[in-house]
Amino acid sequence: MKVIFNRHLFIQSKYLQVVSGIILFLSAGLFIVQCSQPEKPLSFSSNEYIGDATCKTCHQKEHDEWLTSDHYKAMEVANDSTVLGDFNNQTYSADGVTSRFFKKDGKFYINTEGPDGKNQDYEVKFTFGYYPLQQYLVEFDRGRLQVTRQSWDSRKKKWFHQYSGEKIPHGDWLHWTGNAQNWNTTCGACHTTNYKKNYSFETDSYHTTYSQITVSCESCHGPAKNHTLYIESDEYKNGKKQPGSFLQLAKNSSQQTEMVSCFPCHARRGEISANLLATTEILDNYIPEIPSNEFYYADGQAKDEDYTYASFLQSQMYKHGVKCSNCHNPHSGQLIITGNGVCNQCHTKKNYDSPEHTFHPITTDGALCKNCHMPSRYYMGNDLRHDHIFRAPRPDLSVKYGTPNACNNCHRDKSYTWANEAIIKWYGPERKYHFAEDLVPGSNMDADALDHLVKILKDTSAPSIIQATAVHYISGINSSQSLQNILEQLDHPDAQVRYRAVTGLIHFPSEQWLDKATPLLHDKVRAVRIATANLLVGLSNPELFVSLGKPYARASSELNDYLMYQTDFAAGNVMAADYFYQLHDYTNAEKFYLRGLEKDNTMNYARLNLSTLYNVTNRNDKALKVLEDALKVDSKNDRIYFNLALLYNEMNNLVKVEENLKKAIALRSLNPRVYYNYAILLQQKNQPGEAERQYLNALKLAPNDFDINYAICVLFLQQRQPEKAVPYALTLKTNYPGNQQVIALLRQLGL
Repeated sequence: MKVIFNRHLFIQSKYLQVVSGIILFLSAGLFIVQCSQPEKPLSFSSNEYIGDATCKTCHQKEHDEWLTSDHYKAMEVANDSTVLGDFNNQTYSADGVTSRFFKKDGKFYINTEGPDGKNQDYEVKFTFGYYPLQQYLVEFDRGRLQVTRQSWDSRKKKWFHQYSGEKIPHGDWLHWTGNAQNWNTTCGACHTTNYKKNYSFETDSYHTTYSQITVSCESCHGPAKNHTLYIESDEYKNGKKQPGSFLQLAKNSSQQTEMVSCFPCHARRGEISANLLATTEILDNYIPEIPSNEFYYADGQAKDEDYTYASFLQSQMYKHGVKCSNCHNPHSGQLIITGNGVCNQCHTKKNYDSPEHTFHPITTDGALCKNCHMPSRYYMGNDLRHDHIFRAPRPDLSVKYGTPNACNNCHRDKSYTWANEAIIKWYGPERKYHFAEDLVPGSNMDADALDHLVKILKDTSAPSIIQATAVHYISGINSSQSLQNILEQLDHPDAQVRYRAVTGLIHFPSEQWLDKATPLLHDKVRAVRIATANLLVGLSNPELFVSLGKPYARASSELNDYLMYQTDFAAGNVMAADYFYQLHDYTNAEKFYLRGLEKDNTMNYARLNLSTLYNVTNRNDKALKVLEDALKVDSKNDRIYFNLALLYNEMNNLVKVEENLKKAIALRSLNPRVYYNYAILLQQKNQPGEAERQYLNALKLAPNDFDINYAICVLFLQQRQPEKAVPYALTLKTNYPGNQQVIALLRQLGL
């Protein structure tokens, strides 16, 4: 039996695809040459971090404001003035763990469950945060700092667990001693100044450095040595101004400059490299998350701990040039005007800050702009954060799609229909169009989704980050129209969209995008170049790589740097392993898969990929063992059964093939290949009726898939029912014009 695979996925194997300066020319002529030479702009050979004490000498007011901020209190050495929690021999029990908080020899300790399941005493080295909660950092071997699960509620002045009711066993990735709660990986960059992770894969250790604990002046303004030299220079004293004053973030900076300064720590994002580029493009140094339904609600509202970046980029505030400092004092972090006053700077009090607009009494919560236009959620147990989407509540979308709305955030005892009727009563039945009306149905990625997503791409008023999200969804819809729309975004002016377009091409045959994608090796934005190199690596074509020359070599080097920088994190090891797998460096691939599983033993997709590696290196016994281990972790995962079926096919055990395909189907797999492969098996067993049913199940999930449509045509021709093949042949004609197999099939059917 031959099992046919999806040739469009990232990595192919024998039985499984791994998922995983302007030059100015003067015209001819004579010019009078001045005797004096033009003045050279002031410059310095290097720049360094010098600390807030130096800044304070000239900026006392700003420094005093900073001392009151959450930035200043983001991380401090644990002592009697910084520790807020009650360490007077207090105990706290939650989720099966009892912890004791006490002091000894002037130091702070927590006796709690360790990585071996036994309670131990742990010294608190640093405080982490301030209000509404404070966490604590414990020092472990190999340079690790770990964040305790027990936290102090600064508002209610009591101990609590951030995720109450969620018992996490020792040894688990999410346990406070595990990789997920490691400060060096997930926290340090945004809680210190001039953070350098300095992770060593060989020793699995950190040699982390920083110039200052907590978020100081230079975290935002950049290293200030050159700034102070400039201020002390004769040029400055003589009134010769230098734009920016040798700071990364100067007074009255542009919206984009502020965003590049603020959002690296106020975005859900991944870091590209330890080597940060001086840039106004965030994707040169980070890869921000888009508001897809993986971490956001389908309409783009924040759901998980998503911070503010992707929300703000959706907003009309961003579109009209509003920047962080228009609302927030950048040094204290507080609103520059309390209450609705900050909004009234632009939105007239008469038209908006009145009962005629809010339909709530002035003194109530319902009259506060933020409660209607910045819906809130609790994170980390007790931290209320407002979504920076700045959009009008849409209970009608809640009625239609189940997405949340600000009205029901307050009126929790009322229905979506009640809230929608209230909006209609106050503002009439018509709502101004919002992209969410197309983004929500588009997120389904079904047969009806494409038209909604294309509408977003064609809408010049749609936020670029929403267009990037549309591209992401489109890439999951297998059709020639999808591919064409993705290709059209490769020259989009916004790097977010180009990046998602490149990553989306991985789902389509390389011959259909290769010529159009390779020019993005020259893209001006690092993340786009990296994505392009990653896309090409999957082709495993050394001759192509050589022909692409220096642009590919540069982007490939950036890709390698990016991947190696992630290897202190469990998922980062799997990313590196997938990369080496594509390079056919199976030794390194195996090493990184195993390291990833050491850090997170529940990470089954690493096992799925590792089993593929063992298969292609003729170690099917190990491949089988890895998949059996995966079942012990999650026996309800249809992908494991599907991969077992493919492996057993390699091992010529057809009974096990059918048994595991049936189990995957019983779990209602959303992978069309499950039904497709089972249909092939049934066809070979001369069960055409059941084979047809499984092909149709596959087509419900992937209506335009080449292999499925072609296979069902072959089935009907074998059964001498050519008329039943016609609709599927026409689908092939529409989506794969010029394909020689399709041309031959159409000729055979007389089409």
